Amino acid sequence: MGSGLAALGVVAFSLTFPATAWGLESFGPWSLTAVRGVLAALVAGGCLLFLRVPLPARRHLPGLAVVGAGTVLGFPLLTTLALQTSTTAHAAVVVGLLPLTTAAMSALRVGARPSRRFWTAALVGAAAVVAFTITQSGGAVTRADVYLFAALLVCAAGYTEGGRLARIMPGWQVIGWALVLCLPLSALGAALALGHEPVRLTAHGVAGVLWVALGSQFLGLVLWYRGMAAVGIPRASQLQLAQPLLTLVWSALLLGEHVTAAAPLTAVAVLVCIAVTQRS
Repeated sequence: MGSGLAALGVVAFSLTFPATAWGLESFGPWSLTAVRGVLAALVAGGCLLFLRVPLPARRHLPGLAVVGAGTVLGFPLLTTLALQTSTTAHAAVVVGLLPLTTAAMSALRVGARPSRRFWTAALVGAAAVVAFTITQSGGAVTRADVYLFAALLVCAAGYTEGGRLARIMPGWQVIGWALVLCLPLSALGAALALGHEPVRLTAHGVAGVLWVALGSQFLGLVLWYRGMAAVGIPRASQLQLAQPLLTLVWSALLLGEHVTAAAPLTAVAVLVCIAVTQRS
């Protein structure tokens, strides 16, 4: 059950980069990030209010702040900035290192101690993703790559803290309160950014911002945190090894991006690694 919920979250996340590329047709990077945060926070806050969920305990606020900084503000902004110059396919394979980053972060934060077999499979999967990235970029490190690597770190911290909190409160409340906590910053950012960046509404742009706000930022994280709480952070994080491959499919179908012949080979290697980590 937990692995299934986490897997559904990964499917939702796999559409994030193509949807962000669509959103950039209508909004600037700062506007898109802020608007998605505001929309997601309004939905989350409405759900919390309707269900009369009590305020989180004060001791949980620092953890929620980390979740907000990593998954509500940091990761969306950094990846959106990267996608101004990077293809979604390239961004997807770089962010494919997120499972290993999350597993390492969880070992430091919550004392998780996966087996040697687990780490070996995770490292092999990460190596496959790195090899694919180098093949696509010719070995060059761009500014977009710097944004993406920074996004890995802040997102892994948010995932780790969110997974820990999801053992204490329902996963949807974790991301819900994190979104509400960030609403003042998101609203201020939206007001400033919309005044400085041009807005050209298109069907793709509107669909993109709605998906990243409601599908990726809220629904996907609800499923993801519930899954992590059920099966553990390291094990759930390895399911994200499939996310770059799913994103490659969406990139080809929705954006018409070219996918090289290396993709199927990477897919096989990654899926094998997922199978090994799930049995470790």
